[in-house]
Amino acid sequence: MTVDTESPVRPTSTPTEDEPLGATRSERLSALAQQHGALVTLVIAVLAAWLSFDTFMTADNTQNMAVSSAFLAVVALGMTFVIITGGIDLSVGSLFALGGVLAAWGSQYGTAVALLLPLAVCGLIGLVNGLLIARSRLAPFIVTLAALLGARGILLAVTDEGSKTYLVDKDSFFATLGQGKLLGVGAPVWITAGLFVAGAVVLRRSRFGQYVYAVGGNEDAAALMGAPVARTKTAVYTLSGLCAGLAGALNAAWLASGVTILGSGMELEAISAVVIGGTLLSGGFGFLSGSLVGVLLLKVIQNVINQIGSLDSAYQQVVSGGFLAVVVVAQTWLGRRRRVL
Repeated sequence: MTVDTESPVRPTSTPTEDEPLGATRSERLSALAQQHGALVTLVIAVLAAWLSFDTFMTADNTQNMAVSSAFLAVVALGMTFVIITGGIDLSVGSLFALGGVLAAWGSQYGTAVALLLPLAVCGLIGLVNGLLIARSRLAPFIVTLAALLGARGILLAVTDEGSKTYLVDKDSFFATLGQGKLLGVGAPVWITAGLFVAGAVVLRRSRFGQYVYAVGGNEDAAALMGAPVARTKTAVYTLSGLCAGLAGALNAAWLASGVTILGSGMELEAISAVVIGGTLLSGGFGFLSGSLVGVLLLKVIQNVINQIGSLDSAYQQVVSGGFLAVVVVAQTWLGRRRRVL
């Protein structure tokens, strides 16, 4: 039996990235819609915005969109691993804010502390989430919701109920990680690109990536095949915590301060981006490139609303929610159609 390197165990109703040679035309079209629908929508949205607004494709606007997308993309990277296993992580928004504050505080002791402190704390919280979910078999929704509240509590304790703001020295190397540029592109964009390349290699070509898909496709079958189910679940939640902490640290370097009010609702944005990008909430199928496209699509929509000017910023959430609802309905319809075929 030939094993797909991206997802060795998948539900029979889940579309694969490489369709069998015997697949019908309708099956292939359904698979393409599942995998590349968000990319087509992104291209159409960019072209429409480009033709409608003179300032949309300016260097400053595209640079700001790219950098602001980078932080959400790093969070979505970790969330993709979690959702592929069939889980969910609601704590990433609070961990993002906590990571930023810890990084800003630690920057006074050097770049190493500014980066390692949020990674250690947020990674530890992610590890605890994973252990409770994998070993104690608690519901991911409840565990990560508790972590969301706990991380916010730590954040308020560190900042004296939000009254204290830690600043980053703009001349430090840590600030360069957020504000520097290479070939005209912001440093956070390069860092995010590197993380996504590494994540894609791990997800598609490593044994751990195979375990991630196997656990999401069928947990009992994965266990029978010898996959370390509990260890895999623990690892993906730890990874999610690390990504959220790193994103918060990079954001603090970009803003030159640890802002306590950031991250609220970011977990919902990350989940939306991942699902819009084609990853199934039921687990077992997904890819990082789709999550990146989902992030960019959300940011383009937000930017277009800002370009219009007459629309309230609340419409960003309305449009994002509408997109998510449409995508989930489309995924369900495609899955049922493939089963019928």
